Amino acid sequence: MALIYIVEDDTSIREIETIALKNSGHDVVAFENAKQFFKQIEKILPDLLVLDIMLPDKDGNEIVSQLRKERETRKLPVIMVTAKTEEIDMIRGLENGADDYLKKPFSIMELITRVKVLLRRCEIETDEMISLEEIQIDNVRHRCLVDGEVAQLTFKEYELLKYLIINQGIVLTREQIMSAVWGESFEGESRTVDMHIKTLRQKLKDAGSHIRTVRNVGYVIE
Repeated sequence: MALIYIVEDDTSIREIETIALKNSGHDVVAFENAKQFFKQIEKILPDLLVLDIMLPDKDGNEIVSQLRKERETRKLPVIMVTAKTEEIDMIRGLENGADDYLKKPFSIMELITRVKVLLRRCEIETDEMISLEEIQIDNVRHRCLVDGEVAQLTFKEYELLKYLIINQGIVLTREQIMSAVWGESFEGESRTVDMHIKTLRQKLKDAGSHIRTVRNVGYVIE
């Protein structure tokens, strides 16, 4: 299965997460601080990281930001775990580059499910065909089909739709979308995302209704 790293300073939570993921068939290595973790990823990169946001030596958000700046780790799947419950904390974590967010206390089954879903999403990225009901993304021919008919999308519209479908069911912030589709160096405004979503919906016609606006956050495709 997957190699998963856990960074958690609470001993009991770290042990519970480790046992649960090992029982699910994964290889697990756990660390109690950021220093240990960064030392290990210089040797072996994991398939996924479960990261506590409040660590004794470094804030989890800072760790994610650092990972996203490095070529070797910028695509490392990250699930952030925190006791903070404010929505702004969740949004901040996602904006910094986390792929998912888990609030304490959480059930073991929820952790296992989130890990499974995120690993599956990473597999989907390499599939030749990605689909959502009547919408199909053909990665080989780099085209989009709606009910079997080719939708005339621009390059950015295609990449935007592909990113949404890969993350279907997950709310994505405008900042996440801009970083993934336009790149971290892009200095445009979030309005750029809104404009492309609008034209994408129009070109998808009835299928455009799959793209839903989440007020004050971003977009999700379902």
